[in-house]
Amino acid sequence: MKNGPYIVTGGAPLRETIITPEGEGYEFRPGRALPQAQSYALCRCGRSAKAPFCDGAHAFIGFDGTETASREPYYARAERIEGKTLDLLDDGRCAFARFCHRNDGTAWELVETACTQQARAEAIRAATECPSGRLTSVEKDGAEHELDCEPGIEIMQDPEREVSAFIFVKGGIPIEAGDGAEYEIRNRVALCRCGRSQDKPYCDATHVVIEYRDK
Repeated sequence: MKNGPYIVTGGAPLRETIITPEGEGYEFRPGRALPQAQSYALCRCGRSAKAPFCDGAHAFIGFDGTETASREPYYARAERIEGKTLDLLDDGRCAFARFCHRNDGTAWELVETACTQQARAEAIRAATECPSGRLTSVEKDGAEHELDCEPGIEIMQDPEREVSAFIFVKGGIPIEAGDGAEYEIRNRVALCRCGRSQDKPYCDATHVVIEYRDK
């Protein structure tokens, strides 16, 4: 909704997920149970007292939800980083989830040096677990590695940074702009819910800078 909440229809499952350190990397762990419904409104302004749901706060604060993100397709925006046996696509759209960090290095470091099966597996995991969809690992023949995500919406929490994070939309759920246009359908997308991203509707990690907390 223009300058308002995200209106979710179709009964997309909703849950809370915790970004949890594990070794030198991170993993997803389940958080609290959230109410389920066929349709619901999720706060986008960052000021709802009923987060993650909208309570109308956007109207009282005069929230400006103008969407400024590029609508160019992912492949037109992404840089290709070539490795020895594997390449990496990177569109720079970072939500600071840090799943690109693994025990043996970052996604970029792993792709550049991956020669063994274990190193390749780590590089692929570092890319495919990126919730924002910024990273995609690609074989030399062009075959892409992608998780088989069931459609769902996850409200992310980041206790390590003591902040509430983005909305993780996964499984190819269509996203419609305030003007009615549809964004490119992607398997992994991170949407802003602190209200302060400069790349709306996508998260740009501003929630970390402003120390956004939804409670």
